[in-house]
Amino acid sequence: MYDFSFTITYDTGADEYTDQFIDRESLRSEALYACLDPSKMWVLELVTGDPEDLTALDELLLDESLDRYSVSGRSCEATRHTSQITEKNRQRMTYTYVSDVSYCDAIPLIAVKYFTDGLLFRQTRSGETAQWHILVQDDENVGMVYDTVSGRLADGLQFSFDYLTELDQWESRLLSPSGIRAEQREVLTAAVNRGYFETPREITLDELAAELELPRSTVSYRLRRATAELAKAFVDQDL
Repeated sequence: MYDFSFTITYDTGADEYTDQFIDRESLRSEALYACLDPSKMWVLELVTGDPEDLTALDELLLDESLDRYSVSGRSCEATRHTSQITEKNRQRMTYTYVSDVSYCDAIPLIAVKYFTDGLLFRQTRSGETAQWHILVQDDENVGMVYDTVSGRLADGLQFSFDYLTELDQWESRLLSPSGIRAEQREVLTAAVNRGYFETPREITLDELAAELELPRSTVSYRLRRATAELAKAFVDQDL
């Protein structure tokens, strides 16, 4: 399996949906796309951010007339159905089913034409960038996807290649309710097992860093991020 990663950068005004992320710095999005043929796809999108920023985005999230997927500037000729799965203080999750596609320059619908076995897509969005990860069985036609997407981009969008690598992990906040990344989970697990959170502490941060063979600053940062994500998830369960 291979992970093909690239980034689309949007100029202000090039895309109505992306403009919200540019204007509202707290907004982050992760979306999973599944696509087996060029006539349909489904999208599961998790958006997080400050409550006031999410409220401002709510109307666009459920607007089925808004094309959030085409990268060419030409609107998709397809049927779209969007429903909200989760509405919490700091997160929204929506499900969109795109069907009866006669034309659409969405990246998944472009890519699936070159990979008949199907693909899995993950997109992360913040500010002016949308980073794509495409999980493919082999890398034979990756160049075709690169050329086609690059050639169809609308004015105000730029394509940049990140990497193509054999897959060793596939992380997704959508598939991990706590939203904790693998490297953060490793440090958090070690901290719990070694008694870092006991009173009094059974291991210091310096000792934990030495055991993990990581810089103290890295261990401290990953612990802070992991505990922050757990705290947010706990609060969101009750809001």
